[in-house]
Amino acid sequence: MAGRQASQVELSPQARTFLEGQVRRHKAPRSLSDRCRMVLLCAEGLQSKEVAARLGVHEHTVGKWRRRFVEDGIEGLTDEYRAGRPRTVSDAQVTQVIERTLNTTPKDATHWSIRSMAAEIGLSHTTIRRIWSAFGLQPHRAETFKLSTDPLFVDKVRDIVGLYMSPPNRAIVLCVDEKSQIQALDREQPVLPMVPGVPERRTHTYLRNGTTSLFAALDIATGAVIGKCYKRHRTTEFLDFLKRIDAEIPDDLDVHLVMDNYATHKTTTIKTWLARRPHWHVHFTPTSASWINQVERWFAELTRKQLQRGVHRSTTALEADITTFIDAHNENPRPYRWVKSADQILASVKRFCHKTMSRTSD
Repeated sequence: MAGRQASQVELSPQARTFLEGQVRRHKAPRSLSDRCRMVLLCAEGLQSKEVAARLGVHEHTVGKWRRRFVEDGIEGLTDEYRAGRPRTVSDAQVTQVIERTLNTTPKDATHWSIRSMAAEIGLSHTTIRRIWSAFGLQPHRAETFKLSTDPLFVDKVRDIVGLYMSPPNRAIVLCVDEKSQIQALDREQPVLPMVPGVPERRTHTYLRNGTTSLFAALDIATGAVIGKCYKRHRTTEFLDFLKRIDAEIPDDLDVHLVMDNYATHKTTTIKTWLARRPHWHVHFTPTSASWINQVERWFAELTRKQLQRGVHRSTTALEADITTFIDAHNENPRPYRWVKSADQILASVKRFCHKTMSRTSD
């Protein structure tokens, strides 16, 4: 007696293009590409036994995907929905975990850990991990913030951001600040260089070999930096740095200085020197708002590239490396692009204040 007749596979041009494309795709799931190969071979008139022998699978597997393709087309090659195991954690338990995480703390710590919460609630630590991940809860993390209390905060933000986004004609805008107390640090033992498979290694203990202070002025239009190191950061050193800026800038340009409220910037000597130069204009940043001074971004770059892992046995070597970094930066300077308008910044601060007030009132 003859057995059950295999279903005849007929391919439309669109179906053949899709199947061949899935076979050629490197990122296609292996299960889907194997099913597409089975259907393509079946469409050539081969029997399921022959296709199974070619691909190294069972004959019944080929028959299953042949039948499903004939009945449902390309959609039949995907896996059917599987309900899976019933839930063992109720919505009430999930709510309890979230409420405990947000509103309570353990007796012996300032914040919950996955295992301390699991012991408190009576669930596994993997369940707590999944719940926290689903709702974006990270009790182990804490961030800092500082809101400016400057009564002229809005006016100063609009003034400085206006300089950044629309600088005046025939003028130069300089962001000026000092990076004080830069330490010349040496390691107690030699630094072990990087080798394949092993990163650079150094001791956590160090030797202090003195400090220096860097005064820097960043040109927002070109990204070039004027910088000089001093042993101290008093009015005398700051005045000398301003004179150096004055010597390097053409006399026919107005100069706009963006500075913070450090006491050295507001002494009588500095005010008198600036008053004698009416083409110099000072714009003070709001208190507790150093983020608005673009030279701070350059200081971060200096720290990351030169100071953080630098080894210096004297302040002379430290100052030489800083000078070399400035010279290398000025060979191909790039300005920082300020993207947020004053209205966007103030709206962001407003949203943060409303959110903070609502949380504290709750």
